[in-house]
Amino acid sequence: MAGRISIVLALFLSLTLRVAYCTTDVCLTVKSYGYACHDYKVTTGDGYILTLQRVHAHPHGSHHRPAKPGRPVLLQHGVTMDGMAWVMNGAEQSLAFALADGGFDVWIANSRGTRFSRGHNHLTADTDRSYWSWTWVELANFDLAANVDFVYNHTGQKVSYVGHSLGTLTMLVSLSQHKLVDKLKAAALLTPIAHLNHITTALLQLGANVYGGELLNLLGISEFVPQSETVDHFLEKICVVHSLDCRDLLSAITGDNCCLNSTAMDLFLKYAPQATSTMTMVHFAQMVRTGNVAMYDFENIFANLKHYGRLRPPVYDLAAIPADFPLFLSYGGRDALSDVEDVGLLLDELRDHQEDKLTVQLIEEYAHMDFIMAYNAGTKVNAPVLEFFNNNCQ
Repeated sequence: MAGRISIVLALFLSLTLRVAYCTTDVCLTVKSYGYACHDYKVTTGDGYILTLQRVHAHPHGSHHRPAKPGRPVLLQHGVTMDGMAWVMNGAEQSLAFALADGGFDVWIANSRGTRFSRGHNHLTADTDRSYWSWTWVELANFDLAANVDFVYNHTGQKVSYVGHSLGTLTMLVSLSQHKLVDKLKAAALLTPIAHLNHITTALLQLGANVYGGELLNLLGISEFVPQSETVDHFLEKICVVHSLDCRDLLSAITGDNCCLNSTAMDLFLKYAPQATSTMTMVHFAQMVRTGNVAMYDFENIFANLKHYGRLRPPVYDLAAIPADFPLFLSYGGRDALSDVEDVGLLLDELRDHQEDKLTVQLIEEYAHMDFIMAYNAGTKVNAPVLEFFNNNCQ
């Protein structure tokens, strides 16, 4: 059971130019469907070296490249996933291919710590604990900023954005601080994560309430690897001690996904359990316990004073997102992570958003992973996203 726990946990947990041709599984997958793909390296302001994949229709393949460079769009995966999230659902259902076919210049991000983005200017991911000293705040402040800057500077155009799960949170907090707004066209947020007051997964609620992430930190485990023996053992203990039915963790963690594509599931199980920082998992647990969208709480008044100049971490004001910035929010009625009530809290904060700049879609039968792995994602997700961008990104 421990092996199954580590695999399915991954469901919860989407500028110097250097080009390498087809060196990653993402590009290999992309090219297998007749599209062109290149890898680019991006260095963040705090020294992390990330990989971006650029996808476009192949000029000599079955998918013909537009005469002019398309409108750039950046795709950001969720936690413990990587860029494969956007191409593993096949040529007909994966959003990256739908956008490329629609004439967009598609760029796929890979967060720090994942297999294509483990570089750093002077730290080593495998041996330096300080490499893992970050949370999703740094993903927003540094990774997102570096990727948007790179695409914007490379293409000379404002960038559209699609995020899944954690990839929505980083964009929301950035917009709330009016960061990157001058370089962005619009944002489509799939399974938006902000408030976590009402998550309905008992396993993750218990993990937060027993301070599981903090315990891993105390044990000196700074890299959170879903398939590691330590994480397996910890989760199995939670299931046994609290009499949880952990046989169907797919539903237990993400909700009752209606429409998962079996081929996409095979690729997910092969590629998805990617590392993140234990601090990021602790940060999520803090959000579950407090209900706040706040910066990381060091749970030490002196550390908080040092970092923030105050006893408690600052709370993000999502109502401060510019009211004229085009947003598309799509969420599922069965999602245990991006719960309907929590999305309602976010929408309440966006109540003053200009009506013609906010598009909201509820897919009643969808849960968290359906949005990137459903056999009908082409019509349910991709088509509405394309329509939104075509209406707002001219």
